[in-house]
Amino acid sequence: MPSLVSPRLLFLVGETIHLKKLSRGSSSALCQRSVRFFSRVDRDKNAPLTLANLGFNTEFETTAKNKRNKLENVKVNYPIEAPKSREKVATSNKSRAVRVKKTLEIESAPFAAKSFSELGLPPPLIERLEREGFNVPTDVQSAAIPTILKNHDAVIQSYTGSGKTLAYVLPILSEVGPLKNNYSIADKETGKKTEIEAVIVAPSRELAMQIVREVEKLLGPENKRVVQQLVGGANRSRQEEALKKNKPLIVVGTPGRIAEISAAGKLHTHGCRFLVLDEVDELLSFNFRQDIHRILEHVGRRSGADPQGQKDSLVRWADRRTIMVSATVPFSVVRAARSWACDPLLVQAKSVIPLESLAPGTVNLSRPTSSSNSDSNLQHQATVQSLPPALKHYYCVTRLQHKVDTLRRCVHALNAQSVIAFMNHTRQLKDAVFKLEARGMKAAELHGDLGKLGRSTILKKFKSGEVRILVTNELAARGLDVPECDLVVNLDLPTDSIHYAHRAGRTGRLGRKGTVVTICEEREVFVVKKLQKQLGVPIPACDFTEGKLIVTEKEEKHAEALR
Repeated sequence: MPSLVSPRLLFLVGETIHLKKLSRGSSSALCQRSVRFFSRVDRDKNAPLTLANLGFNTEFETTAKNKRNKLENVKVNYPIEAPKSREKVATSNKSRAVRVKKTLEIESAPFAAKSFSELGLPPPLIERLEREGFNVPTDVQSAAIPTILKNHDAVIQSYTGSGKTLAYVLPILSEVGPLKNNYSIADKETGKKTEIEAVIVAPSRELAMQIVREVEKLLGPENKRVVQQLVGGANRSRQEEALKKNKPLIVVGTPGRIAEISAAGKLHTHGCRFLVLDEVDELLSFNFRQDIHRILEHVGRRSGADPQGQKDSLVRWADRRTIMVSATVPFSVVRAARSWACDPLLVQAKSVIPLESLAPGTVNLSRPTSSSNSDSNLQHQATVQSLPPALKHYYCVTRLQHKVDTLRRCVHALNAQSVIAFMNHTRQLKDAVFKLEARGMKAAELHGDLGKLGRSTILKKFKSGEVRILVTNELAARGLDVPECDLVVNLDLPTDSIHYAHRAGRTGRLGRKGTVVTICEEREVFVVKKLQKQLGVPIPACDFTEGKLIVTEKEEKHAEALR
């Protein structure tokens, strides 16, 4: 074995070995590592030395290439009958390849169902829905409910206020609790199933409590114990006592509190069958990373499974249905869905397609490049379907010190009775409320520094009409459901089009009409124009004179051109 190696030689080993150790190493040791030498390589002297120009294919490259060649011959047009039950763990790898090759028969799905009975829900649940006044499902509910009932993981995307909460709550109640089929009083008395079967995670206390109220409304007062809230800011000891006493089947909470009680050994979710991540794009933020990681590791994991010994994530999560929900689906959500779910489907209004087989123009499945064009295109695609269709958008230019007064004139001009005004900094909220009340308008502030009781009281006053203008920050941009809200005002510009979409979604809910007005300075107009381009909606300039909203002629023509 020579002690000197020519720079023209390629040294390939299973592990990295320093060149200085080469002369001291024995030939037998090197043979055990399957060393290969290529004495001469025919290539351009200036070209980089790579495995490709050497004609050498590693095992990884060969496997990836074969897998890619197989998938290129697959046509996914989405129409196959989805399997009614999830495949066994022993055949998970084989079934995954089959499920990619197949297509789902979604063409026959009732995207425009006239009643909930067409969606395969049990009769007791349909009776509850009719009692609460829910007779006709929305488009996203018509698409999502049959998909989840057929045992599929799903990413539900639809504009805010389109009924996404019921889109995943109804399939859960169809299989969990007293409203499911074949539920008998004997099951309730004997406590046949006392494990938690569904975990719903929301980024804020307000959204979590709103989901709890929706579930309780359907269950009725006699079955309220079936669902349990685990939100931050509440007494943890009482929550743990309620878990032990009530033995709920459904848990709804914030990531921090759920992870905290789980770590204490008081929340047993290994046998859980449903995991819902509501507002998943917000849950992917750095603040929730550690808590979400624990939840994913412990919710739905098979009892007795060794997380260290099992390399295939599909084996560990085979018994859990993962449902992700958001008004926008940026690349981070797509990447998370591919990692955390099993062959997830992207569910939109009148559309259900496999996430893995999307056309490049629909959602960019490839890793974003460093170019700004790629990022902006992806962001545009993510927000295109996130705005309620019945909204009107305007912007008004004014000076910084006149913004609050412009808000007052805007409310009078539109005769809005329920208004949400967004600002970026918490310290500005109190000053804005003071100025509004000085002009005789009932206003209140809502932010994260308020306690649970204070926030709950303010929301009750706002929903009852006692407070006309709610001045808040990004806290209320997600999940706050006030159907009566008819005006959203941006006193400060949102950071991007996704935040604009979530703010705008507080009005125009469930097909109602709504208005969004952005009040900005002259130097910020270019940001509004950028938002207009990214969102694909007209945002004309306006002014408020003599108690009326006046749109300038030039901008009005521009808005018509965009339509």
